[in-house]
Amino acid sequence: MAIINLSDVRDEFVTPKHSTAFGKLITGEHIEIGILKYKAGEGAQEHSHPHEQIAICLSGRSRVTLDGEVFEVGPGQAVLIPPNVPHSTYVLEDSEMISAKSIVDGVGHRI
Repeated sequence: MAIINLSDVRDEFVTPKHSTAFGKLITGEHIEIGILKYKAGEGAQEHSHPHEQIAICLSGRSRVTLDGEVFEVGPGQAVLIPPNVPHSTYVLEDSEMISAKSIVDGVGHRI
């Protein structure tokens, strides 16, 4: 289907094994987009995956550790996470992110 109404997409915990991300996922054949919300004090524990990922901060602030290097990310900034690179996120303020992940072996965010 070419047109997706976001109101028809149910919210879910996206990667509960690694993260507290909650929101909507739209999955295509090669890419998956998440509109994700995090509460302050939550985030994602360190993990890695074979997917390339780009996360864009729409609101709030987070501290991201990417391959041992720490960055603070706020609105209008994005993080490019290469495949298999360890990363984690600690949410400093309630946040909303757009996260895009490549599909690997038929799987995107639901790893």
